Amino acid sequence: MLLLSSLSHAFSISSAGRPSARSSPMMAEMANGKMEFDNVAREWRCKWQDDGGGKASSATLVAIADVVDEFLPQLKALDGAVVNRAVCGGGLDFKLCTTVPLATFGPWEEAGHPPEADFLAKLEAIPGVSMVETQTMTNQVL
Repeated sequence: MLLLSSLSHAFSISSAGRPSARSSPMMAEMANGKMEFDNVAREWRCKWQDDGGGKASSATLVAIADVVDEFLPQLKALDGAVVNRAVCGGGLDFKLCTTVPLATFGPWEEAGHPPEADFLAKLEAIPGVSMVETQTMTNQVL
């Protein structure tokens, strides 16, 4: 898996790690084995413009929600996927985070995290959206 090879410099992979809540046969480790994980998240985020309506009625936020509605079924179709949305009305942050097991993440990463490119293009086309970014991180329930 690409994840395992691309992160090999930062994480060690252990098939003998403690079983997780999902009893994953493979756990990745970091921090000299003090942190194990079997889930990886891909976050898509941006800033949104408050047009005076705040998070209750911002046209920009409504348009973002429409894009999420369009792509959510594809994200939920990923094996083991959990999708979380975070919106901050003070900092005007929007984040969509899809967490999947390691076994799902590798092939998804190799494919370019679909539908990421299409989602980001639609997000960037919304008036009032700025600072569109992505990030990959571990996401482990403790």
